Amino acid sequence: MKERQRAICKQTRETSDRHCTKPSVMADVLTHMLTTFMSQTDSKKDLSFTPPAPAQCGVLIVGEQNLGRSMLLLAAVTAACQMSIRVVFFGQTQIQSLPVSLQKRVPCVSPESLKKIQFCYPRTLEELLQQVAGLHESTNTFPIPPSLIIVDRLEDFLCGPAGDIHMGCHPGEQSRAARLSALLCDTATFLTGLLERQTSSPAPCRVIASYKPKEASGESSGVSDQVLDAFDRYFQVRCTLDKDESYKAAATGLKEVWHIYFSGAGITLDTCTKDTEDRPSSAQEWELLMYPDGFMEFQLV
Repeated sequence: MKERQRAICKQTRETSDRHCTKPSVMADVLTHMLTTFMSQTDSKKDLSFTPPAPAQCGVLIVGEQNLGRSMLLLAAVTAACQMSIRVVFFGQTQIQSLPVSLQKRVPCVSPESLKKIQFCYPRTLEELLQQVAGLHESTNTFPIPPSLIIVDRLEDFLCGPAGDIHMGCHPGEQSRAARLSALLCDTATFLTGLLERQTSSPAPCRVIASYKPKEASGESSGVSDQVLDAFDRYFQVRCTLDKDESYKAAATGLKEVWHIYFSGAGITLDTCTKDTEDRPSSAQEWELLMYPDGFMEFQLV
């Protein structure tokens, strides 16, 4: 496996700069999802902003686990059904059915479109590394390489496997996070090269992953921050999920309201956007509205 990883890294470094900066709609899967499922009021607006576009590897969703998974699944369904691209979804927990919130939003998903999503369930970090490193070999089974790699709950792969008597955080979490991130980015760049050679309308392969930091308490918060710093060196855009604890949800008849903040080096905004003290050009905010019946929609702030 290590030899395979080194081969991927060597080949991708020769072309990484060219691939990482190439603009494409695939650099914007999350924003495509947000605008597709935005509220009816916002959908009538003339959105003149340039959406967040990962300059290099992709997007790291930071925050609550279940909501993060729902957003990853919605991104996967959006990419497969609306953008007609192949998706590989990695996670430790098997997905038996789509969450209720997704079923409400996409009730009539084409079975043929869902076949474009390949679900993989590695149990450990080593298994995940092996499967990611082997993605370039999947062209033996699938004629077109994946254009989107999704990894659910990165923190699960940095800790011991379920059932392990030594289950807990690995002492080398930061280095493990960097190792996984580097392989994801190198593999995405390698697959981008294959897509350019094999498809008539090539789009770079992107990565979207979710991560929930440890609760900030005592010494553990420092370790968690270091792990997040390691991820941020590779994931050029961070998507932060923050629950609105005010009375807004109750006052408007909603179940929950979540703030979604985009930030990072990979963000590009409209040059007409003016910097303000409250909204710098390096960040962008949306809201996720959760209704009592499970329906969800996004709103631009």
